[in-house]
Amino acid sequence: MTIFIFLSLKSTLFLNKPISNGGATLKIRPIYSSYDNYIHHQLQKTTNPKLRKIWTTRDWDRKIRVFTQFFSDLKRKGFISNSSKSLCLGARVGQEVEALKRIGVRDSIGMDLVPYPPLVIRGDFHHQPFDNETFDFEFSNVFDHALYPERFVGEIQRTLKVDGMCVLHVALHRRSDKYSANDLYSTEPLIKLFNGSDFVYSRKIDGFGLDTEVVFRKRKP
Repeated sequence: MTIFIFLSLKSTLFLNKPISNGGATLKIRPIYSSYDNYIHHQLQKTTNPKLRKIWTTRDWDRKIRVFTQFFSDLKRKGFISNSSKSLCLGARVGQEVEALKRIGVRDSIGMDLVPYPPLVIRGDFHHQPFDNETFDFEFSNVFDHALYPERFVGEIQRTLKVDGMCVLHVALHRRSDKYSANDLYSTEPLIKLFNGSDFVYSRKIDGFGLDTEVVFRKRKP
C-alpha cells in the first residue's frame, strides 16, 4: 500500500532507545525493536478496514458530539476562539477536527500516519511538518501512542505560538490498548515534559476510555 511510503520519513534520532522523563509514573513499553517496527504496529490499527468503517459510520456522530462538548467548554474558558489556528494530533478520520469546525474554529486540521482528506493530513507527531509557532491551539488524545514522549511534547511546544494552548486527554487510572507505547500514572511527568509551558489545570473527564484532561499554555522563552 502507498501509505507505507511514509516509513521513509523516519529519522536516525528515532533509532535511539526511548527515554522517559517521568520516572515510575511514565513507563515506555519495551515492545518495539525499531522505529520501523513501531510505525508498522501503529499502522495495523490505523489502516484496519473494519475500524475505519466504524470510525466513519457508527462512531462518527457520537464522537463529534462528545468532542463538541469538550471544545465548547474550552471556548467558553477563552482557550480557543473562532480565529484560532488549530491542530489535532493522531486524529484518525478527524472527528475532533469536524467538531472544532462546527463550533466555529474553521482553521483546523488533523494529522495522522494515514490521511483522511480534507480533515486529516499525513504526518508523524514525533516530527511535525510545520514551522515554529504555527498554531494557537493543539489537541491530542493519543499521548499514550507516543514512543518518544519528550519529542511528542517538544514538537507541540515548537509549533505552538507563545500563549498558545495545548489540551491532552490521557488515561491515568486505566490502562490503554495494545497499541499504546507508554503508560502514564500521574500528571507529574507531563508537567515536567512541558518545560516551556505553564500548567493551567487538570480535571477528570469521560473521553472514550480516557479519564483526565490536562491543559498547558506556552509561555515566552
